[in-house]
Amino acid sequence: MIKKILFPLLFLILAYFVLSYESAKEIIAGISIFLVGMFFMEDGFKLFSGGFLEKILEKFTNSMPKAILNGFLITSIVQSSSLTSVILISFLGASLIGLEAAIGVLLGSSLGSSTTAWLISLFGLKIKISHYAMPIIVFGIFFRFSKNQKQKGFGNILLGLGFIFLGISYMVNGFFDLKENIDLSIYSLNGYFGMFIFSIIGAFMTFIVQSSSASIAIILAALSSSQILYLNAIATVIGGKLGSTATTLIGSTTSNSNGKRLAFAQLILNLIATLFGIIFFYPIINFIEYLSNYFGIESEVIKFTIFVTIFNLCAVLIMLPILPKLVQKIKKMFIPKVKSWSRLEFLDNESLESSKSITIGLKKENIVLYNNLIKAIKHQLSINDEDIYWSKKHKNIKKDKNHKIDKLYKDKIKNLHDEILEYVSIAQERINKDDFYEINNSQEITKQILKLLKSIKNLDKNIDPFLESKNKDTIKEYFFIKEIFIIIIKELENISSNSNLDNIDKMYKIKALQQKLISFDTLSSSRIEDLFEAKKIDAKNSTILIKNISFSIIICQSLIEIFISLFIEDNFLLLEEDENLN
Repeated sequence: MIKKILFPLLFLILAYFVLSYESAKEIIAGISIFLVGMFFMEDGFKLFSGGFLEKILEKFTNSMPKAILNGFLITSIVQSSSLTSVILISFLGASLIGLEAAIGVLLGSSLGSSTTAWLISLFGLKIKISHYAMPIIVFGIFFRFSKNQKQKGFGNILLGLGFIFLGISYMVNGFFDLKENIDLSIYSLNGYFGMFIFSIIGAFMTFIVQSSSASIAIILAALSSSQILYLNAIATVIGGKLGSTATTLIGSTTSNSNGKRLAFAQLILNLIATLFGIIFFYPIINFIEYLSNYFGIESEVIKFTIFVTIFNLCAVLIMLPILPKLVQKIKKMFIPKVKSWSRLEFLDNESLESSKSITIGLKKENIVLYNNLIKAIKHQLSINDEDIYWSKKHKNIKKDKNHKIDKLYKDKIKNLHDEILEYVSIAQERINKDDFYEINNSQEITKQILKLLKSIKNLDKNIDPFLESKNKDTIKEYFFIKEIFIIIIKELENISSNSNLDNIDKMYKIKALQQKLISFDTLSSSRIEDLFEAKKIDAKNSTILIKNISFSIIICQSLIEIFISLFIEDNFLLLEEDENLN
C-alpha cells in the first residue's frame, strides 16, 4: 500500500522540479545518467570478469584480513558495493563462503566505497571530465555490440564509466547554475540539531537514489559549488550510511535465510557506524583539521573525502572485536520454520547472479540427490547397515516396503530431480560459456540418477518372483546380487568419508572396485554354468539369472561413474592420466 502511494508521489515531485527549474533539471538528469552508468558498470564487470570476481571471493576469503582486503579491492575496482553484496548472497546460498567471511567482505566493501569519494574529488571535480565522457561512450557502444561476451562486458564498463563522468559533469554544472537563482547554503544548520536533520536528509537521499556512490557524488557536487556547508555535507554522508541499509533490507525480503542474515548484519554494521559518526562527529572533525593544517590542505572537498575514509575505517576497526559473537547470534536467526526436503538447498534466485554459484550449487544438489538414491537402493534391496539378510520376516513387510519406495521415488528423488532440471533451464541464460560444459554435465548426472532409480525398481521386480522359489541354489544366487550392491555401496561410502585420501588415491580405489565388479560378473557366470550342468537349475532360470546379475553389474558401474563425477575433482584429467600410465 505504501509503495503504491509513495511511487506516484515521488514521480510528481520529480516532475515538478524537472519542469519548473532549469538547473534542477540538469542536476536530476546528472543523477539519472550517473545511476545508468552504475548499472552499466555492474553488468559490464559481470560479463567481463568471466567469474574472476567469484574466484577471488571463493579462494581468498579464508581469513578475516583476506576477506576485508578482497572486499576493499573488489569494490574499489568495480565501484559498486551492491554488486559485491549480490555475489556474496549467491555464494552464501551455495555454501561457497561462510557468514563470517561474507561479513568481512562486506566490511571491506564499505571501506572500498571511500575510493568513489577520492576519484570524484581528485579527478571528477578538478578536470572537465565531460570532454572524456563522449569518446568513452562512443568506444563503449562499439564494444557493446560485439558477440564476444568479454568484449561486450568491456563495452558496458566503458559505457558505465562514460555515463558516470557525464553524470558528474551535469550535477556539478547544475549546482553552479542553481546557485545563481537559489543559494541552498542559507538553509544550513549548525550543532547537533543540524547534524541530525542532515543525517535524515542523507538517509532519505541514499534510499531514493539506491546507491551510496551516487549519494556521495551528489554531496561532493553540492559541496564543490558551496550549495551545502562542509559540516552539513559530513552529516549527510553519515545518514547515507543508514540509508544504504534500507535498500539492502528491502531487497532481502525476497531472498533466502542467508540473504536475510547478511542484510541484518549490514544493518547492525551500518547502525553502529552511524552512531559512532554522530557521537564522535566533532572529535573526528578536529582531527581532520589538525591533519589539514599539518599537510596544508585547504579544500573542503578533500577534507570531506578524508572524513569518509576515516569514518569507514573506524567502523571496520570497531566491528572486528565483536564480529565473532555477532556471527553466532545472526546464525540463530531467520531459520525457516518448515523446511521441505524437496526444496533446493543450495540454489535460489540469488545464485543466478553468479555462474560459479550455479555450478557449485548444482553439484551440491546432485550430491543430495545421490544420497537419496543410495537410501532408496538400500530400502529397495532390504540392505541393513548392521546385518544383511533376506528372510521371511522381510517378506511380510515387502508390500509396505514397496509402498514406501514408491513414495520415496516420487517425493525425495523425482520432485528434486524436476526442480534441479527446471532451475538449470532458467540458469542457462546466465551462465558463462566456460561453465557450459560443467552445467551440462551436472544436468546429465541429475538425469542418470533418476534413470538409475528406475533401473533399481525394475531389478527388484525381476528379483521378487525368485525369492519365493523353493530352489535354495536360485535364492543363493539372488543373495549374491544383494552382496554385490552391499560391497559397492560400502566401498563408495568409505572412499567419500575418508579425508586422508587425495583424488589419485580415490581413483585407484575406484579402479580396483571396477575390476572387482568385472570379477563378480565372471564368477557369477561360472557358478550359474556349474549349477546348470549339475541340473540344479533349468535353462530358463539360468538365463534369467545371468541377465539379472549382468543388469546389477551395469547399475553398479553407473553408480560408480556418478560417484566419480560428484566426489572426485578433475576426474576426467585423472582418468586420462590413469589410462596413459597403463
